[in-house]
Amino acid sequence: MTLEETIKQLPDTPGIYQYFDKNNRLLYIGKAKSLKNRVKSYFSFTPTLRANPKSSLRIIKMIEQAVSLNYIVVNSEHDALILENSLIKQLNPKYNILLRDDKTYPYIYIDRSQKYPRFDITRKILPSKTIKYYGPYSIGARDILDSVYEISKLVQKKGCLKSKKLCLYYQIDKCLGPCELPISQERYQEEIDLASSLIQNKKLLIKNLQEKMEFYAQEMRFEEAAELRDRIEKITRSEITSNIDFATDENYDIFVIENSSTRAVIVRLFMRHGKIISSSHDFIQLNNGFDKNEFYSRALLSFYASEKPPIIAPILVGEKFEDMEIIQEHISTVFQKKANLLAPLKGKKKELLNLAKLNASELLKGDLKRNDTKILQEIQTLCQLERTPYRVEIFDNSHMAGVATVGAMVVYENSSFDKKSYRTYHLEAKDEYAQMRETLTRRVESFSKNPPPDLWILDGGATLLKLAFEILESNAVNLDVIAISKEKVDAKAHRAKGKANDIIYTQTEVFRLKNSDKRLQWVQNLRDEAHRSAITFHKKTKLKLDKESKLLSLHGISQAKIVKLLQHFGTFDEIRKASIDAISELLNQNDAKTIKNFYK
Repeated sequence: MTLEETIKQLPDTPGIYQYFDKNNRLLYIGKAKSLKNRVKSYFSFTPTLRANPKSSLRIIKMIEQAVSLNYIVVNSEHDALILENSLIKQLNPKYNILLRDDKTYPYIYIDRSQKYPRFDITRKILPSKTIKYYGPYSIGARDILDSVYEISKLVQKKGCLKSKKLCLYYQIDKCLGPCELPISQERYQEEIDLASSLIQNKKLLIKNLQEKMEFYAQEMRFEEAAELRDRIEKITRSEITSNIDFATDENYDIFVIENSSTRAVIVRLFMRHGKIISSSHDFIQLNNGFDKNEFYSRALLSFYASEKPPIIAPILVGEKFEDMEIIQEHISTVFQKKANLLAPLKGKKKELLNLAKLNASELLKGDLKRNDTKILQEIQTLCQLERTPYRVEIFDNSHMAGVATVGAMVVYENSSFDKKSYRTYHLEAKDEYAQMRETLTRRVESFSKNPPPDLWILDGGATLLKLAFEILESNAVNLDVIAISKEKVDAKAHRAKGKANDIIYTQTEVFRLKNSDKRLQWVQNLRDEAHRSAITFHKKTKLKLDKESKLLSLHGISQAKIVKLLQHFGTFDEIRKASIDAISELLNQNDAKTIKNFYK
């Protein structure tokens, strides 16, 4: 069926639609209240089928490449919105905007039903009506909480009251000691009030920390002073100052988006009780133009995904956008009450938006100075990549004679390695090919929670590159991949410098660049970090396995039997989970009982 025939038979129902190019690669996913009306709006039908000239340049470019269309019918526009968002995250279509930040932010809370309550951290609503929440905090929640316990004399740890005995915290004057002493509720409430004021007023918190830091320095407790110095720096960094004065204790979640020719940035500000308590931002690559509606929709869907936040506030957005009504409907479903989504044009709320926009503009300026855009564009041109590789995932595996087999994924973004996004994998596969298959398959399976990057780099040659494309194709994912390996010297690949040159493999080309080539050095740097991560994790795993193996040997299980168990079950963890019957099938009943008793 031709594209035009498919369009003419579309139903007048809610659903999602997918455009594909001549190579059956996914170009775009959209949602519709009416599939028939929405898809037809992309086209002019006379004299021949072509892109609607009133569409944006991005959409016209996409339609010019589209040769086929698939669609899925759903029950409502809201269902279409959720399905569209989920598929975009997993499949990474060429012309859709992809936001990777769908993490939840922590809140500080206190349960006032306790006799001697203490503050702690949560990321979700807790089942109690006596809990008060402070937040959310994009960074610094743990630093704020630790600082509160540094200054106030609250019960320091959850288990303190159970001991019924005074401990070190009382001796160093960091706790009133209600575990043993008759501390009145009024006296303890004074500490709660102090802690609450410190949480809500960062300037007061920082002032107190500085005084404490100076005291430690005078007492020559330099390590403690340095720790407070670092904490002050982190808390200060999380603060955006504002001169906007609200007469009442108002709460707002604020979202604005600004863009340059190549990048966009989304800034979130969180105002609580008339003060901005935290902010966060994310950069987004503009591969094929800027779409205000899609950016705001993705940003709000990402942040208000499915869990009701502990504090519900009115939401301010930088400007009105096409899907504002359906997004508000979705957020209302999450909140379990009507959400207040506003795009104010004047007044103090507009001043808040202007403050957020100012910060967004400054971030874009700084990003242009910091980002190594030139080398990224050169890599894109050399390897014929669909996207500029602003975010890259690099993979390597490591093992020793099939023992302690592991995989590692490191992440590069914004000119540096994003170590919080690194992942390591315990692998069951024994050969290099199967190990990479297992590692990449597990990564693809996590795309729904952690969307794909712009580029994969594999430590390997053409065979592993082909494997990666097969895995991605079988999962209908759009993603560029390249590989890098040492050339063979005497039928062996030497890692040592000077022994062999590195070769870059793409889907269509093989590049043997000079060692001085900046593009090669860029790829090598990323590959080497993945190799370092894999080796480090392998050594940790091997050390743990050796220790466990020795302990089993001391209980009478020979090394040969341990190897036999590992070959069958794969890991010591699986041996621990196995039943006596499963183990005795490999060894004998007595050995099986010994092993189960050992793990008890």
